[in-house]
Amino acid sequence: MATDDARRAIGKVVTVAADRFVVELHRGSDNFTVVGFDDVHYVAALGSFVVIPSQTEYVVAEVIGLWEKDPSSRRPDVDTNALDKAGSSKFLELVPVGMLPLARDGAFRFGVSTFPSLYADALYVLDAELDRIFEVADWQEVLSLEGGQQTRFRAISIGTSVVFKGYDVKAKVDEFFGGHLAVLGNTGSGKSCTVASILQSLFDKQDELAARGATFLLLDVNGEYRAAFAELPGPIRRSYLAMRADPQAAPPAPIDANEMPSVFRLPHWFMSVEEWELLLRASERTQQPVLRTALQLTSLFAEQTENSTALRRHILAMCLKEVFGGNDAAVSKTHRMVSLLNQFGDDQLNMTVLTSYGFNMQYGNFPAGGNTEAFFEKLKTFIQEAATIPAYTGKPFGFTTLEECFEIALLYEEAHGNKQIRDYCSQMLTRFKWIRDREEFAFLRVPTDALREEEQSTELFVEHLLGLERKHGALYKSSQIIILDMNDAGDEVVEVVSAVITRLLFDRLRRADPRNRLPVHLVLEEAHRYVAERSTHHAIDASRIFERVAKEGRKYGAFLMVASQRPSELSKTVLSQCSNFVVHRIQNPDDLAHIRQMTPFISDSVMKRLPSLPKQHALIFGNAVNLPTTFKVRDVSPRPRSDDAQIRELWFKAAGEPTELLLPAAGQG
Repeated sequence: MATDDARRAIGKVVTVAADRFVVELHRGSDNFTVVGFDDVHYVAALGSFVVIPSQTEYVVAEVIGLWEKDPSSRRPDVDTNALDKAGSSKFLELVPVGMLPLARDGAFRFGVSTFPSLYADALYVLDAELDRIFEVADWQEVLSLEGGQQTRFRAISIGTSVVFKGYDVKAKVDEFFGGHLAVLGNTGSGKSCTVASILQSLFDKQDELAARGATFLLLDVNGEYRAAFAELPGPIRRSYLAMRADPQAAPPAPIDANEMPSVFRLPHWFMSVEEWELLLRASERTQQPVLRTALQLTSLFAEQTENSTALRRHILAMCLKEVFGGNDAAVSKTHRMVSLLNQFGDDQLNMTVLTSYGFNMQYGNFPAGGNTEAFFEKLKTFIQEAATIPAYTGKPFGFTTLEECFEIALLYEEAHGNKQIRDYCSQMLTRFKWIRDREEFAFLRVPTDALREEEQSTELFVEHLLGLERKHGALYKSSQIIILDMNDAGDEVVEVVSAVITRLLFDRLRRADPRNRLPVHLVLEEAHRYVAERSTHHAIDASRIFERVAKEGRKYGAFLMVASQRPSELSKTVLSQCSNFVVHRIQNPDDLAHIRQMTPFISDSVMKRLPSLPKQHALIFGNAVNLPTTFKVRDVSPRPRSDDAQIRELWFKAAGEPTELLLPAAGQG
């Protein structure tokens, strides 16, 4: 060991302080390059490591600066003003980061307990020592199974170091995927390729112990990732959920045997009250109570119990009383009462309540002689004192039913004296009708009489999303990667869908027995669009569910992988809960300041690297790597559909050459 250390010494320690060392390199090293016994080493790369023996351990120090001191003599034989590179004094400035035992099985630890002496040798670091520093020395774990020995990953390769030549940068699997991850960087810096590369690296393993138990649900808002996973090994299967204008359309054709495509549908009754408030942008004081009542009525009308029947009659009687006593024209009154009785009447409260008292359908009144009073007395027999509508339970209902329930909710409010409620709710009702008719919301309008198996309940729906199938009384993984393609969806659709899906998944994982036995990673592409720090125009903030998952998800096995080009617009709560960061080039001062604020343990020297990182390069720091490391992301193949436009190739064309755009299919404009 001592002989090897002597052969890789690069210089001597000439200054020792609690937070800083200075090493003077040996004379004769040109351009900070040292010829070692194993290779030629450039020892002055900022961010590289030097080890210094101190008793039974090495002090590990990071290079943060370098300089060269002019020699006392010049080289007159070449140029009187030329600097004698071999003869000049060269210095490295270091900061201590931790201790590494000399024994090859010793573990790295942060903090310096023993400082080196003056003139101690400084050594360049070996790959084996780097593995120990990053705790990835045994990155493949050997297991003995019935069929023989198999291996599984302790760490995965994510790229190659830009500081240490030829060294693979690895992230520890448990720490990397056992917490929330943020992938940040300017547009075009390589975020999508990094996400795809990480998953390709994880699923590269093709033997008996492939990552069959993994679950990655990608919210693909730009339609980039389908092609990126087309060549994964056989054991790994994928589900592709396409959002289409026609939710009844046939699913797209699979691109290979391992893909299971389908058309995405989200039954609207799976949405919670808060998610309906988000969708309809219901204001808190006036619109939300009416919306909640309407949703409660959908559940009430779906029940068939004695109490629910009596409560329905109470509500219907109150509405009939309000309509008849209102100021509408006679024809309008008649139409509304007939519609209410036909739609919601039963064997006791139906059209006979009008016809038996001689109601005149043409003039909208009862004949003289006390029939009006008798009508009101009949209605009173159904009206209850202090009646309470039960909570919304999410039972299946049609969009038309909800529209009718809105009308009843308004009438019910008016019957209780709130005569201006209809005007206050007009904006919300207009938006509801707009959603009812718009093509981009067709995925929500699932007919109750044509449900697929996975739409029968929220449990089956979530199992389908998680790539699970029921067989032999147990749940088995049918796919490891689930891609929800929302490329055609607008921001408000993405906002609602992402919130609903995340809430459904989180609720299911919280109820799982046993708990935390099915880790689920939700990949949030372009996360700033729907995990925002400030809600732009909604009373209800869609990011609340993501913040809850960020704070509580770890104990249930729910993890976020957040990809964004605008970290300053992301929820601070979500970003602050991330335990690992992969950061590409970021040049916006607000974004840099935001990262600095959220990750105070990162040094200024590390932060200063971010604006100048080349494409496909990134800085990783967090629990999965012991020390911040700059690396070149491993090549991704196939690539996501996120390539830059080839401007010269597309602009400079011969006369008469057509564009490369395909003509849309008939009927698509």
